[in-house]
Amino acid sequence: MKVFLAAVNAKYIHSNLGIYSLRRYAKRCLEQEDADSFGIRIELGEYTINQTEESILRDIYRRRPDIVGFSCYIWNIVHVKALARDLKKVLPGTRIWLGGPEVSYNARGVLEELTEAELVMMGEGERTFAGLLRAEGGAGAAQPGGGAQENGSETAQGEKQLRSACRLPGIPGIAWRDDEGGITVNGPAPLLSLDELLFPYESLEGFENRILYYESSRGCPFACSYCLSSLDKTVRFRSISLVKEELSFFLNHRVSQVKFVDRTFNCQKSHALAIWRFISEHDNGITNFHFEIAADLLDEEMLSVLRGMRPGLIQLEIGVQSTNPDTIRAIRRQTDLQRLAANVACIRRFQNIHQHLDLIAGLPFEDFRRFKKSFNDVYRMEPEQLQLGFLKVLKGSAMENEASCCGLVFRSQPPYEVLATRWLDYGELLRLKGVEEMLEAYYNSGQFGNTMRALLGEFADPFSMYESLYAYYEREGLNAVSHSRLARYEILFRFIEAHVSDSQSIEEYRDRLTEDLYLRENVKSRPFFLRDQTPYKDAVRAFFREEAGSPRYLPGYEGYTARQVIKMAHMEILGDGTALLFDYKNRDARSGNAGVTRFADVGKQG
Repeated sequence: MKVFLAAVNAKYIHSNLGIYSLRRYAKRCLEQEDADSFGIRIELGEYTINQTEESILRDIYRRRPDIVGFSCYIWNIVHVKALARDLKKVLPGTRIWLGGPEVSYNARGVLEELTEAELVMMGEGERTFAGLLRAEGGAGAAQPGGGAQENGSETAQGEKQLRSACRLPGIPGIAWRDDEGGITVNGPAPLLSLDELLFPYESLEGFENRILYYESSRGCPFACSYCLSSLDKTVRFRSISLVKEELSFFLNHRVSQVKFVDRTFNCQKSHALAIWRFISEHDNGITNFHFEIAADLLDEEMLSVLRGMRPGLIQLEIGVQSTNPDTIRAIRRQTDLQRLAANVACIRRFQNIHQHLDLIAGLPFEDFRRFKKSFNDVYRMEPEQLQLGFLKVLKGSAMENEASCCGLVFRSQPPYEVLATRWLDYGELLRLKGVEEMLEAYYNSGQFGNTMRALLGEFADPFSMYESLYAYYEREGLNAVSHSRLARYEILFRFIEAHVSDSQSIEEYRDRLTEDLYLRENVKSRPFFLRDQTPYKDAVRAFFREEAGSPRYLPGYEGYTARQVIKMAHMEILGDGTALLFDYKNRDARSGNAGVTRFADVGKQG
């Protein structure tokens, strides 16, 4: 019998930790019980929501699985339901199982709606999945690939597919449909010790250029009303000895990035410190580790360890969500905002760690004016990225139960994003969407840092700057167009010309924008606002010839010809005669920007 676990990810670079963990745990359980004699084989498949449904359906059909298990989240559930309906048409003998957070908290409703599905695994799935496969093996399984014949007609497995139904009442953690169509919801499955789980990655084949996910704990000690993680307050930790062994696997294979999926990584100080010290002591100079933390829980000892890390070794995601004390209380967060801000500022001074701070629009007690203050408060913390998200009213969350009293109006389809609240109407929410769009383009991209820092002085506060920028996009008919990177620079310069009256200031912005442009790459197509470099062409060529012969300012370029060096580096002369030398071989490990050397008074343009 062939069991196929399918994940439909948001992007190609993502991977689905859940299906790898399910397979590893189930294989061990079946091997221990000699279930190979029943011919159970577990295969995995990963797709993306950007693929056509037809291409995914075709691939699953060609695999001829007897059972397909779909991993369900808010970003893929619409695709999964469509696939399940069509899969049943072309492989009527194939049985469909569902699991994941988007179906765990409304399992009966999912089965009532999606009649093609046979059962839902609720909550933590490893033990439940293994139990289901034991039931399948005990009931007798068809030969591999028995789900459907070439013409789509049912095979013996289709006729026998309910033989294991008598065993289903004894399997915790599932909702299932019996042969009369009745739906039964079994009790919850007991939680596993994390040390019972096997390391999910048997090899790294197929993971090239993709993010790898890892968990060293499950559960969350906090009770945030918008989050499903708060439903599992029993925090369980994997033994540090196992974690170190598994992190060594990533380090030895020199993977580019590992994202910890722990909901609040530093909720246990000793656990977090042991891991941070280990990756710092065994740093391979390449691998980056991502952690979601509560910044207000950091103390001096933890900050000291973070201070000593290689630039680019780790990045931190910090959920602020709001700086309104009334909102923080309403969503049941326990955040010391003053200490959070102090620790974020401390880490920023280290200049070695990328910080990603989160805000949520649409929370209780936060109207447009008060959200603007939260935005400005967090923006002034100067994170490398500020994620402006919008409340999603997740099924099973406390926020769903409180939706009526908070006047929450939200989309009927996933991701159930808020449309209005008692404090925020839809028109105001659309204004925030515009600010978010500008924030993503001009702040989170990291491509306009020098310009945006200076431009802030032209406005009353950061929020007003981004709101004004979006208003300019709307007036000019630019907000419904997909813009290239170079176009964003040209639009920003035109915006500056429209809002800054002093001609000298405009010339200074021209130079800042020029520097921002070349910090990322040696662009060959020059935007209209760049200065004419013709008067300096000979001097620049002479500089690169000399540098190729005896490098002084470009370490690591030894052995290259002047022509090659010119392609690998760039020199630009600004309006005040300053020359900027951009070194693309030696980039900043944290920002990815080119190294820059300044030479004064090369020549001044009139």
